[in-house]
Amino acid sequence: MDAPPTATPTLLSTTTILSLLFTLLLLLTAYLSSQRLLPTTTTRKLRLLYIWHLFDALTHLILEASFLYNCFFIYAPRAPASDYPHPASLASPAAAFLGHRDRSYGSAHGSNPFAKLWQEYARADSRWGEADLTVVSLELLTVFGAGPLALYVAELIRKGAGGGGQGAARLWFWATVLATGELYGGFMTFMPEWLSGSTNLDTSNFMFLWVYLFFFNTLWVWFPLYVLYEAYMNMVKAFTAAEGVEARKKAN
Repeated sequence: MDAPPTATPTLLSTTTILSLLFTLLLLLTAYLSSQRLLPTTTTRKLRLLYIWHLFDALTHLILEASFLYNCFFIYAPRAPASDYPHPASLASPAAAFLGHRDRSYGSAHGSNPFAKLWQEYARADSRWGEADLTVVSLELLTVFGAGPLALYVAELIRKGAGGGGQGAARLWFWATVLATGELYGGFMTFMPEWLSGSTNLDTSNFMFLWVYLFFFNTLWVWFPLYVLYEAYMNMVKAFTAAEGVEARKKAN
């Protein structure tokens, strides 16, 4: 007798569509803000960087902040385990987040709209449905560090800091700090998973692999790399100009 066919997961559920639309809404907000707040003389390059950093800030301060909210305040009761291993990972049911062995924290146990959003993403990476310690630790840095910093970089661009002088120095310094942090965060999010066999990742279909895992995560690779490239080119230009000034002073 043939085995019954395995059920195929629904790839485009209502939650999926609403989650994608909300992400697009954040991007649209950043774009419309650039049209409203940036001078018409703003270069295309700086306009793109403004949109990226504002979208980055909104993602951190809204979406990822909601992940932390669900990790710290949403839980389901569970039977406490008799042993208590080192809580370096929540793979063991005996590990205790916030010291509560009788609670299981995370979006998987919530019913609010953002919990549903993270439950959807957790279909591709199950760590985002629970209070995974590595992910929570990185998200604390992201929400309370990278989010406000991305907003500050966008504000520097709005004020015209890309035009040169001390404003440009502040812009490219903090943009470099932020981009480096984003790349480090992405590395630390996935490298432990890859080294342990990717047991929490579901790459069985196009939506999970190429949209959720690849597209949405590599955005925070390509754009930070582009920011670092632009920062480098501006630093080279600034140092070259400074060398020229010093050479002229010596010649005089």
